[in-house]
Amino acid sequence: MQPHDAGPPPAASAAPLTGRGMLLGLRRVSVLMPGVVVFAVAFGAAASAKGMSLAETLLMSAFVYGGVSQLVAMELWRPEWSWGAIAGLAVVTATVNARMILQGASLQPWFARYPKAVNAFHLFFFTDANWLIGTRYRSEGGRDLGVLVGAGLALWAVWIVATAPGHMLGMLVSDPRRYGIDLVMPIFFAAMIVPLWRGRRGLVPWAVAGCVALLTAKLVDGYAFIIAGSLAGAVTGAFRDDPA
Repeated sequence: MQPHDAGPPPAASAAPLTGRGMLLGLRRVSVLMPGVVVFAVAFGAAASAKGMSLAETLLMSAFVYGGVSQLVAMELWRPEWSWGAIAGLAVVTATVNARMILQGASLQPWFARYPKAVNAFHLFFFTDANWLIGTRYRSEGGRDLGVLVGAGLALWAVWIVATAPGHMLGMLVSDPRRYGIDLVMPIFFAAMIVPLWRGRRGLVPWAVAGCVALLTAKLVDGYAFIIAGSLAGAVTGAFRDDPA
């Protein structure tokens, strides 16, 4: 037998991150942009109503980049702060964002093949929307991390840009609930998650997660229902004895 070239190391060939993948991520996330724009406008309007300047609002969108948790923060915002109030705001926003722990864990086998510096970069732009895109892409057999990076960068840029007109409209849309804007994100999350349905095998964890979240929302004030529902669904799915 003749010796042959083994080629590049498996780790290198197993972890692509290409410009083509980033463009694919941009195309896939483009269908979500209208909803993201409306949601960013709602945040900008809420920030304006709370007395934040345009510069402060844009900086919050750029560096906090918390989506739902930014609107939650606006609900708790006050003109004067104490250390207790700051701690309370931190706990509430951390609770809202705790769902990202489970979302990140679900894609960990994908992320684990990349350098820590790459993961630290792209996880700053990690959101519910590109998690959904990444999950669908992986389920189709894709492995180019550029899809997630491209989608995340595009969402971040649009979020910042759309915050500005929302702030300028300020007093016209001071209460997003009045116009149903607060329902935009839940609606498109529900629409995007439908393709993830894998038949009756996933019915029980989904049902458990929904029921626990609804019950917790009725019994406990605040946003604990996010953590309770997510954990209940994850634990149920982990312990179900279904064939692979």
